[in-house]
Amino acid sequence: MPYEIGDKFKDECGVFGVFLNEPEDETDAASTAFYGLYALQHRGQESAGIAVSNGHKINLHKGMGLVTDVIKPDIIKQLKGNIAVAHVRYSTTGESGIVNAQPMVFHYLQGMLGIAHNGNLTNTIELRKQLATYGSVFQTTTDTELVANLLARYSQDKLEDGLTKCMIDLKGAFALIIITEDRMVGVRDQMGIRPLCLGDYEGSYVLASESAALDTIGAKFIRDMKPGEIVIIDKNGLKSSQVVNSPRCAHCVFEYIYFARPDSTLDGINVYQARRELGKQLARECNIDADMVISVPDSGTAAALGYGEESGLPFQDGLMKNRYVGRTFIQPTQSMRELSVRLKLNAVGKIVSGKKLIMVDDSIVRGTTSKQIVQMLRDAGAKEVHMAVSSPPTSYPCYYGIDTSRREELIASKLGVEEIRQFIGADSLNYLSREGMFKALGGNSEKYCDACFSGFYPVGVES
Repeated sequence: MPYEIGDKFKDECGVFGVFLNEPEDETDAASTAFYGLYALQHRGQESAGIAVSNGHKINLHKGMGLVTDVIKPDIIKQLKGNIAVAHVRYSTTGESGIVNAQPMVFHYLQGMLGIAHNGNLTNTIELRKQLATYGSVFQTTTDTELVANLLARYSQDKLEDGLTKCMIDLKGAFALIIITEDRMVGVRDQMGIRPLCLGDYEGSYVLASESAALDTIGAKFIRDMKPGEIVIIDKNGLKSSQVVNSPRCAHCVFEYIYFARPDSTLDGINVYQARRELGKQLARECNIDADMVISVPDSGTAAALGYGEESGLPFQDGLMKNRYVGRTFIQPTQSMRELSVRLKLNAVGKIVSGKKLIMVDDSIVRGTTSKQIVQMLRDAGAKEVHMAVSSPPTSYPCYYGIDTSRREELIASKLGVEEIRQFIGADSLNYLSREGMFKALGGNSEKYCDACFSGFYPVGVES
């Protein structure tokens, strides 16, 4: 397997859908979906796709690569219709490859379905066995295909009733956008683990993983979908059904720490403000003698600014990011891994030389990148490098749509804080406490899933 630059958790995917009442052009839905999807590129860089319904048939184009690589202008011209669903993917469940790219389009008794899914089901083994018993066959290794098979199983029912039955069967994290020939449907799991919001686009409706995608196309944010809710949009408007009672909310806390764009607002909380508050709380918990605060750009910058504001220390751009480096894959040799970090980041010697630094990052996953950055700063003349992390230690795997399912990959599952400090070579290492994290996010720990920190999984996981 190739080695990818970076040492971060990656979210599985982003979804976007649009239902246009009276498009001016036959390709308006596809064009709108393209721009909405482009705004969600950070949620998945492995594959991209758009499916469009013209009222009679759903046409699909998908491929491996970034949105702009896969969906060219000549492709958009071919995707005519007024309903579109789009998807970007980073594989977690299911192998990497075009067969598992989304959206997925299926034929069933009632017609056609186009499905885009963000998240992971946690009862896939059980569901596959059940469906196979009823004669289902599978062409992919993704759990998204299970949703289509369940809908096909309930195809004698109206779509609303079939979806309600699906909601009862599905366990885990899922934000789904489904289109038929004449409808668009949004579905959110009963705990709201994965995000999904609703917007008004010039009298029409859009659905998206993040509000930033609505901003990009000029849509007005209406609200976040409720946990356990289904919305069905057709020519007559929007119908909402609370089909499953939510025992509690369990919004993914890592959306606020790292995944989501800073300009998004998820479930009432602005991501940038949340990260700044996390940094402020981190400063309250630390007592470090230093000259300045720097960040690991870009994901650590908002927290670093908050840290500097609370501590009274100046914030400086001690590390510069090369913004022209995309997804670069290299062979897994140590020398090339070190080069990969330097391709993305470079220390500013004139700023850091002779200084005692507090370097703020959002998380440490495997520790290898942090180690290389600390050494880079020392090579640039830094007198001391103290690392401060705006989240608790990530000690447990995520089964709800993040790219780690093996605990042994996580350095905090094997080593204590002092051992991690020694491994990365920092003068000190300070993590934000769980209590401090929830305090920064408003104080209600029951609203969030923090299984990657606590090991408490709000939805059961197959053994």
